[in-house]
Amino acid sequence: MAQQFSWQRSGDILRLQGVLEEETLTPLWEARHEATSGLRVIELNGLERVDTAGLALLIQLVALVKKQGVALRMEGGSENLMTLAKLYNLPENLMPLPAS
Repeated sequence: MAQQFSWQRSGDILRLQGVLEEETLTPLWEARHEATSGLRVIELNGLERVDTAGLALLIQLVALVKKQGVALRMEGGSENLMTLAKLYNLPENLMPLPAS
């Protein structure tokens, strides 16, 4: 069974749900500019799993928001995502994950 991923924009919050991986991220990738316009918060609580492609997309979203001069906040985040970010030794400016 194919894994599911969805996202929803509500005001200045982007909510991510499901499995963010190479096979599921295309719709958000294609809408990344619209999804990040005026964005202030990425809510990660609904993510079940993230692979390296999903992590790369999150880094791209952060970069797009930074170009707008906005301070982005991430909320939530699975242990899987935190582990990936730590394994890659990502600085907070690339991946502003909440403290664990």
